[in-house]
Amino acid sequence: MNHLYRLRPVRLALLLTAALGAWGQTAPPPATPPPADPNQPEMATKDSPATFKTRVNLVMVPVVVRDNKGKAVGTLHMEDFQLFDKGKPQVIVKFSAEKSGSKTKEAPPATPTIQTEDQTPPPDIPERFIAYLFDDQHLEFGDLVRSRDAAIRHLSALQITDRAAVYTTSGQDQLEFTDDKDKLRDTMMRIRPRSMMDPGGMVQCPDISYYMADLMMNKSDSMALQLAAQEVIACNPGMQAGPAAAMAQGTASRVLSLGSQETRVSLLVLKEVVRRMSGMPGQRTIIIVSPGFITPSEQTEKMDVLDRAIHGNVLINGLDARGLWTDPSLDASRPTNAHSAQFLTFKSQYDREAASAQADVLAEMAYGTGGNFFQNNNDLDEGFRRLATAPEYYYLVGFSPQNLKLDGNFHSLKVTLKLRAGLDIQARKGYYAPKKLSDAAETAKQEIQEALFSRDEMHDLPVELRTQFFKTSDKDATLAVLCRMDPKHLQFRKADGRNYNTITIVSGIFDRNGNYISGLEKVLELRLKDETLTRLTTTGMSVRTNFSVNPGTYMVRLVVRDSEGQLMSAANGAVAIP
Repeated sequence: MNHLYRLRPVRLALLLTAALGAWGQTAPPPATPPPADPNQPEMATKDSPATFKTRVNLVMVPVVVRDNKGKAVGTLHMEDFQLFDKGKPQVIVKFSAEKSGSKTKEAPPATPTIQTEDQTPPPDIPERFIAYLFDDQHLEFGDLVRSRDAAIRHLSALQITDRAAVYTTSGQDQLEFTDDKDKLRDTMMRIRPRSMMDPGGMVQCPDISYYMADLMMNKSDSMALQLAAQEVIACNPGMQAGPAAAMAQGTASRVLSLGSQETRVSLLVLKEVVRRMSGMPGQRTIIIVSPGFITPSEQTEKMDVLDRAIHGNVLINGLDARGLWTDPSLDASRPTNAHSAQFLTFKSQYDREAASAQADVLAEMAYGTGGNFFQNNNDLDEGFRRLATAPEYYYLVGFSPQNLKLDGNFHSLKVTLKLRAGLDIQARKGYYAPKKLSDAAETAKQEIQEALFSRDEMHDLPVELRTQFFKTSDKDATLAVLCRMDPKHLQFRKADGRNYNTITIVSGIFDRNGNYISGLEKVLELRLKDETLTRLTTTGMSVRTNFSVNPGTYMVRLVVRDSEGQLMSAANGAVAIP
């Protein structure tokens, strides 16, 4: 399988002395430092490559509220919501109302101050990233062709600031983010069904679905076993009931194993796509094109995908490629291996239940991340149009579970509105408790990660971004990211005649398609004497981070956080190196 996640395997080493606490607790006050060495430097910088680990410190619940016309509502406040964990009301400790869409005002691109040739205008900064994920392990040929053709037509609707990628659950026929529509179209045209359970056009007897196999083997459904045994006898006249039941169980065991493998691979690929999308600096949407699938033994893996998507601000939208729902019993292409009308009645009931269960997983993925689900409709062009557009408004509601047992058990969630009738609420249905808690440093890492892979500007700290570049040859260049700070507006902790603070500076560069290239972290440990601090409030401080790059166009992201005020700033830039 192709590797979907190509970020460099490097480690982010944050040295913050205080940060948000885990699961609603606050970090302890910093320890009193030992007496200052009069000979120690007033500034010390530590450099390390930047990479991140995802940790869950709050349970975050994306919520989309729509009126009776299906339009997203964006005028609600935290006090309008109620949240229940296993039926018990919870205190909402984090709340934000988000508005999707393009930025109304882009930060001005940083201007190179050193150059060897005429300056090239900075590139159009990507704002929206769409991943088309085709479930080629579960899609039948006809459904795949119809949905693939609709997706190709949808490519014409992409804007100059959009980037798209193509992925498949089999890991074949994939393309990373690009604005080259010809490459996207060619990649989609190569997609074919690649089911592990495909019998190659041969009629199976007994005809057992993954859903029915799970009922037989894991849930001891005697009716399902009896139906499968009857089908075996119909295909093998004269076979006795005992051997027929054994044959049915053997087939069910094989189908269960293959079905579980397909589901796990599909969820693994989806998780990797979510991780890949989390590194894109803008609006992130995944469109899963699938007939749906079931997860009887993969609940933990499914919830892991949801948590990663929520914390990465990735919307998962589902498109049911089967289109308008039809009763599976009316499908003339399905084999009929038995003569009994009663058999067909019961078998059709199982098929209907399986079709519904498959759609439930897509709906849960969509609604659990603030996305949407398009189903029971043959207008797939309209489906792609709707799903490529994020809801205009959505809310992020967070709470810290009280007295949480670290047992990994499932917790059902329910979100309601106070005194608001006629509105429809779409939210995730639950989460799994962790088996251990994150510490304060991990929480800080997560916050910086989210800020680095965002396009939002933050101005809590007095920070200014500038870029420079110079070319050492036609193929090599150095890109410098300059962070200028005004210490006058920083908080310091006074001890032993020194002024203490620790500034973490993370610089990241992305290519013109928004693909993450590299990131570097600098930790600036300040132990300033009073006279030095007074001088710096006049001159300011500058920290420089260099990247070795090839000539080209790049997006730059700068994130700065301090330990004393626990404040953060983030800025965007763009540079073209001819």
